[in-house]
Amino acid sequence: MVVVGANEPVVPASEMKEALRSSKQLEAALGRKTLETGVLKDAVEFGNGRKWITHAPLLPGDEQ
Repeated sequence: MVVVGANEPVVPASEMKEALRSSKQLEAALGRKTLETGVLKDAVEFGNGRKWITHAPLLPGDEQ
């Protein structure tokens, strides 16, 4: 089908709804991943800013 006078193809309404639904799902997924990335970056910054004190594990025969 072609729109009269515009010479452009017509897209069925069902295809348009599906494309919009798919687009919204992708935008939501991108938003979740963006949020996740921000949280992980904050965690890395927090971890890099800390001075971690580690203790070597005691091995059998080691006395302190």
